Amino acid sequence: MIEISVDIVDAKLADETATLVETLVADKVASRIAAQDATLWGADAQSEAAIRLGWTALHETSRPLLAEIDALRAELHSEGVDRVVLAGMGGSSLAPEVITATAGVPLVVLDTTDPAQVADALAGDLTRTVLVVSSKSGGTVETDSHRRIFEKAFAAQGIDAASRIVVVTDPGSPFEELAGQAGYRKVFLADPNVGGRYSALTAFGLVPSGLAGADIATLLDEASAAASVLAKDEDTNAGLVLGAALGVRHSEGAEKVVFADTDTSVKGFPDWVEQLIAESTGKQGTGLLPVATEGTDAPGFADAGDDATATAIGTPAGAARVSTSGSLGGLFLLWEYATAVAGRLLGINPFDQPDVEAAKKAARALLDQPTGSGDAEKPSLVDGPVEVYGHFEGTSLPEVLRSFVASVPEFGYVSVQAYLDRLDDASAALLRPELARRTGFQTTFGWGPRFLHSTGQYHKGGHQNGVFLQLTGAVEDDLEVPDRPYTLGVLQRAQALGDGQVLKEHGRPVLRLHLTDRAAGLAHLVKAVQEVERP
Repeated sequence: MIEISVDIVDAKLADETATLVETLVADKVASRIAAQDATLWGADAQSEAAIRLGWTALHETSRPLLAEIDALRAELHSEGVDRVVLAGMGGSSLAPEVITATAGVPLVVLDTTDPAQVADALAGDLTRTVLVVSSKSGGTVETDSHRRIFEKAFAAQGIDAASRIVVVTDPGSPFEELAGQAGYRKVFLADPNVGGRYSALTAFGLVPSGLAGADIATLLDEASAAASVLAKDEDTNAGLVLGAALGVRHSEGAEKVVFADTDTSVKGFPDWVEQLIAESTGKQGTGLLPVATEGTDAPGFADAGDDATATAIGTPAGAARVSTSGSLGGLFLLWEYATAVAGRLLGINPFDQPDVEAAKKAARALLDQPTGSGDAEKPSLVDGPVEVYGHFEGTSLPEVLRSFVASVPEFGYVSVQAYLDRLDDASAALLRPELARRTGFQTTFGWGPRFLHSTGQYHKGGHQNGVFLQLTGAVEDDLEVPDRPYTLGVLQRAQALGDGQVLKEHGRPVLRLHLTDRAAGLAHLVKAVQEVERP
C-alpha cells in the first residue's frame, strides 16, 4: 500500500509549520476530526459540522456498496450494457472523473449545459448505455435536464428508459421518491452526513466509477490505510502538516494554492481538489483560491509569487514549496483532513457554502423572464466574431482586454469562465496560461456551469480581488429539455448571465465575450490576448 506523505520543500515554511503542528497536536485536532467532534470550528459552525463529518469513516461505512455495485455491473454486462454516462455536478462528477481517469477506464461525464457536448454524449451507442444520475436532492437543474433528455432519447430508440437509469441520491430525498415512482433500474443511497465536496468515497464517487470498471475496493483500502495515520495526534501526521502549512502561508498573504500534477499514476487530481478547497475555505472574505495549472513549467506555478503557494501533486518539482503524494484513496482523505484543519486555522466553517445558491437563483430568475435568457444588453463593441459586453475602454478587442487587466488589484487574480463545449471548444483552456504569462497575475480557468459547483463559492465569498472573463458562444443546434419551458442553450446563457450579475453585485469587474462563431472567435481571442501585457 502506498503511504501518503507531505513534503515541505521550503525550509522556513517547514519550521513555521512544525511550530503550528505542535499546537494542533496539543489540541488533539486529528483525533477529534476522526471522532467527528463538531465543536472544532466554533459555535457558529457546530450545527452544520454535526451533520457533515461522515466522510471520516467512509473507508468503512461504504464497504457494503461494493457487492451491490459489482452485482449491477454484472447484470448490465450480461445485457450488453457497458457504456456508462454520468449526469452529475460538482462532487457528483469531479471525483468519479479522477477515479476513472486514474484507473484508465472510460466514463462519459456530463457536467455541462452546452447543447453540443450533450448531443455528443447522446450520439454514443445508446443500446449499450446506462445513465447514472447523481444528485443529493434531484433538483439540480443541469442533472435534471440530462435525465429528461436521455429518457426521451432512450424511448425514441425503443429502449425501456427506466431500465437504463441508475440513481444516486440521499435517503428520503425527493429524487428517491421520483426514482421509485418512475421504476428506475437501481437507487443507491449515499451517506446524508457528507457534503458533496467530501463525497468521493460515498456512493456518489463509487457507483459510477465501479460501474465503469474502476477498482473501488482497492480505493477504499487505500483510504483505510491513510485513515489510521491521519487520526493520530502526532507531529508527523500528514493531514496536520499540510493543513498547518496552508494556514501559515495564508497568514503570510499566500491566499492562493497553485497546483501542478507531477504524479504519473493519479490523473486530474487538481480538478477535484480545487472544489474541496474553494468551497470549504472561500467565505467571509477570506479563504484559499486553488489554481490548477498545466505543469511545473506553467505560468503561475513556475513563477508563483508571495501571494501563492506552489504545490505539487506527486514528487517535489520546479518551484513547489509543498508536495503531497500517495495512492488516490489516501490523497482524497489527506486533502479532506488538511482542508478541515485549514478551516479551523482560518476561523471559518469548512462545511457550508453560503454563496453558491446566489448564482442559481439569478439564473432561475432569468429563465422565468419571457425571453428565457433575459439578455437585453447590447454589445459595447463588436470585433470580428467577438461581441464585447461590459464597461471597459477600448475600440478593439486587445484594447478592451488591456483595460480589463488594468482592473486587477494588487495580488488579485483573473478568472476565465468558459460557457462552451469542453470537447469541441477545448482550445479555450489555452487562455489560462496565456493570460497568466502575459499579465503576471494568477489565472484560473473553469468550464461553465461546472465551475459554479466548484470554485464559484470562492469567487463570491473569498478574497474579493478577482476579475472575471466570461466566454459564451453561439448555439447552432439547440436541445429541448422535455417538459421544461427552456432549451439547454437558453439555460446555459442564463447561467452565465446570472453568475455575472451576482459577481457585479459583489463589486467585481466582469467582461463577457460572446463568440458569434466559436472556432473563429476563440482564434481571434487568443490572438488578441497575445497583445496584452501587465500594466
